[in-house]
Amino acid sequence: MEEKKFDVQSLIGFLLIGGILLWMLYNNTPTEEELEAEQNTEQVEIPENTDANEPPARTEATEIQDSTAMAQARERLGPFGYSAGLASASDESTTFSNDVLELKIENKGGSISEARMLNFKTYDSIPVYLIKDGNASFNLNFTTTDGRVLDTQNLYFEPEVSQNGDNKVLSMKLKVSETEFLEYRYVLKPGEYMLDFSIRSQGLNRVLNPNQDINLDWKLKGYRHAKSISYENRYTELSYEYDDGADDYLGQGDFTDDEEENITYVAFKQHFFTSILLTDTPFKRGKFTSENLVQDEEVDTVYTKAFTASLPLELNGGELNYNMNWYYGPTDYKILNDYDRNLDEIVPLGWGIFGWINQHIFIPFFSFLSGVLPSYGIAIIVMTIVVRIVLSPVTYKSYLSQAKMKVLRPEINELNEKYKDNAMKKQQETMKLYSKAGASPMSGCLPALMQIPVFYALFQFFPSAFQLRQKGFLWADDLSSYDTIAQLPFTIPFYGDHVSLFPILASIAIFIYMMMTTGQSMAQAQQPGMPNMKFIMYLSPLLMLFFFNNYASGLSLYYFTSNLITIGIMLVIKYVIIDEDKIHDKIQENKKKPKKQNRFTKKMQEMMEQAEQQQKQKGKK
Repeated sequence: MEEKKFDVQSLIGFLLIGGILLWMLYNNTPTEEELEAEQNTEQVEIPENTDANEPPARTEATEIQDSTAMAQARERLGPFGYSAGLASASDESTTFSNDVLELKIENKGGSISEARMLNFKTYDSIPVYLIKDGNASFNLNFTTTDGRVLDTQNLYFEPEVSQNGDNKVLSMKLKVSETEFLEYRYVLKPGEYMLDFSIRSQGLNRVLNPNQDINLDWKLKGYRHAKSISYENRYTELSYEYDDGADDYLGQGDFTDDEEENITYVAFKQHFFTSILLTDTPFKRGKFTSENLVQDEEVDTVYTKAFTASLPLELNGGELNYNMNWYYGPTDYKILNDYDRNLDEIVPLGWGIFGWINQHIFIPFFSFLSGVLPSYGIAIIVMTIVVRIVLSPVTYKSYLSQAKMKVLRPEINELNEKYKDNAMKKQQETMKLYSKAGASPMSGCLPALMQIPVFYALFQFFPSAFQLRQKGFLWADDLSSYDTIAQLPFTIPFYGDHVSLFPILASIAIFIYMMMTTGQSMAQAQQPGMPNMKFIMYLSPLLMLFFFNNYASGLSLYYFTSNLITIGIMLVIKYVIIDEDKIHDKIQENKKKPKKQNRFTKKMQEMMEQAEQQQKQKGKK
């Protein structure tokens, strides 16, 4: 074991440190005069004739204390400590508005703390607020040349209100001096939901660190505005535009995020109302998140989703200079489309041909009908009637194909029985029969497929039609939300705590329609591998009943009317237009005529014959 030696250098070090500590303690001990002055500063007496609720009179001691606190604030904020000494360094706000929008901008942070729609109410008749009570924040995070990391939401701006023609202008300046500042400039125009917004700096090239990013952070929790928070939440999402016109959105999961480059706008859409930040100078990148706040709609009744956007700002010559816009207003296709900024993509009208049908057919047509008819409910019915009449030739083709197949069914059954042990031969003979008779099972499917784009486009159109919001029809007080004929004392899973009549009527109409179209199929023996049509016939209306109970009553009204009209058209076709005896005679005539096969049919038959020959050869072996 090594013997421990005495370390002289360590002893000298400990003695030096102890001496320094004793010296510092002695010099920092307050004198009797200093203790007396401190006691006088802390004990500020309230005069006897003063109300205890009133602030105490300022004394020389309190002024010294405030001056000390201000000096400390200036020291902490560095160059921006100048703003801390201005009269605007208080929790006050400036309110300015036009005839559609009212905004409140706080001195602290210089950003919008309230955004109220003046012409709209929520489902329970209170004003629609997109921003209120701290549900949103807007902040610039930056580093100064002396290493301080500051957030504008904690700093005080100086407001200055002016008028530029009919436009109201609010300048919010975060000052380093009278000639050096960071400015937020708001310009509100009459009758506009869109306001000009700019961020610029002057003389801050010596203050802002050019080697550190300036991050713009925008956050918002969407308020509930509709009767069904789950239905509203389904159409609440974050959208953004990037790469010169491409657009995308975050999904509906509990938490989703994404990152893109060259961002030109970010939209926090709350179904029928939207908050949008647009920029003329694209942000070089953007990070976005969306969090679902409705886990239990019985408990989570205030907010729908929480959105965040993080966007870096770039210095130009050491200064900031961004011309932007804020939009706080309805998610109305016409209003957004009129700005010609690709904002119509925020309205979920469907992709590809579905969106094209909505944009160029249904939206203009419905706007015309709602302008000339006495109610929006009647406009929905009239538009549905017109759509069904336009599609009636397709319905006729589909039903005619079903009638032909019905006439051929006895012969097909004979072939099935004759070649029940030879599937290949049965298929060949069936195709020959179809070819001679001029019929095809696919001819009934193709017309149905042609109607899918129209049906899907309308499925997207009605939930997105802002015009239907809070417009009543018959027993429904709001066509953009569910109708209620009975309130349940309990909640049924996937159904809700109420009974809506329009979904019930739509389900009954669908059941009758499916009885008419699938009755023939159910009468036949169930083919192996084919779906159970009877099960589908009962399941589909039941699913619709549950699915649409919390959906917009306008959509259920459309489906009820559409299926009712389709049933009527099919009855007319069946009993007035189509004569099955004539179809039978026509098929028999076609069978006697030599039928020239097209190349596809001929090729298919040759392939089947080759397969049959190969099968025979294998059987001989």
